[in-house]
Amino acid sequence: MGLFMGDYLCKLDAKGRLVLPARLKSALPESPNNELYLRKGLESCLILRTHLEAKKEYSRLANLDDTDEDVRNFKRAYFRREIIVEMDSAGRILIPKNLLAYAKLEDSVSVVGIGNHIEIWNTELLDTKEEEVLIDYAKLNKALLGKNG
Repeated sequence: MGLFMGDYLCKLDAKGRLVLPARLKSALPESPNNELYLRKGLESCLILRTHLEAKKEYSRLANLDDTDEDVRNFKRAYFRREIIVEMDSAGRILIPKNLLAYAKLEDSVSVVGIGNHIEIWNTELLDTKEEEVLIDYAKLNKALLGKNG
């Protein structure tokens, strides 16, 4: 399992390829064919996960009851949101056009380590989100971690 942290400003090339920052790339565990799992986030961002993290979640989903219509609808929506991408020898991943459009990604993007996964954001959208969150950060820190500051 990789531990990802930090905020990096990165560039997309004309083909929609993103070079992962060296610190994040070095935290990636070995995976078959350098595969990573890229999905639409619940917010307007993309989530990049390792093979191991994706398989853990898939295992949990496999235990859900497929005779339940809500489960089937959820799984359909869940798996439609994710694709496998391959990191090339230069450390780049190709982001498909539909995912670029979903996250409103253009030339410059923010790549953020979030513990067990990586988020890829339109920098302006992330900055707006950050301003909203900072207002409540101290309260959340205390509520979730029991700490002040």
